[in-house]
Amino acid sequence: MSQQLIQQWQDAPVNELIQHILANYHEKHRRQLPELIQLARKIEDVHNDHQECPVGLADLLSEMANELDSHMMKEEQILFPMLAGGIYPSGPIAVMEEEHGEHEQLLERLANLTHQGKAPRGACGSWIMLYEGTNELMSDLREHIALENEVLFREPVASAPQHGKDFCCGSCQ
Repeated sequence: MSQQLIQQWQDAPVNELIQHILANYHEKHRRQLPELIQLARKIEDVHNDHQECPVGLADLLSEMANELDSHMMKEEQILFPMLAGGIYPSGPIAVMEEEHGEHEQLLERLANLTHQGKAPRGACGSWIMLYEGTNELMSDLREHIALENEVLFREPVASAPQHGKDFCCGSCQ
């Protein structure tokens, strides 16, 4: 899925991609995480005696929410305006890519804690809904990271100058 998404956005205007990321990932993550944290706390409270209870999931999701909120604010306030202006600052981009690596590690912990997002047999509706939500978060965040790393953060390659359009050797006259 990520490769198809990357190809879809490869030639899109930077401002259009930024708006897509803001609407379809940043805002969505800000809605997803509080709901998942609340649901995880409920499951941990109600099913704490169950062998497969995801103990610590609410804390992990809270950690993810804090990390993502900080990361997204830096993008929105600093990096995205620069990119929209055609400036591709290597330092801030490197910091964001490093943080993306940290997000990937959090996603790995999330997958392990939720048994790859598979609720146990006989799980209640809330537990199933929690794991469906964490699966969606994992998928969304991976797409989000891929779009930024592979498309948004890559400076467009300047096309070769064309004779008659960008320069003239003098023989045209």
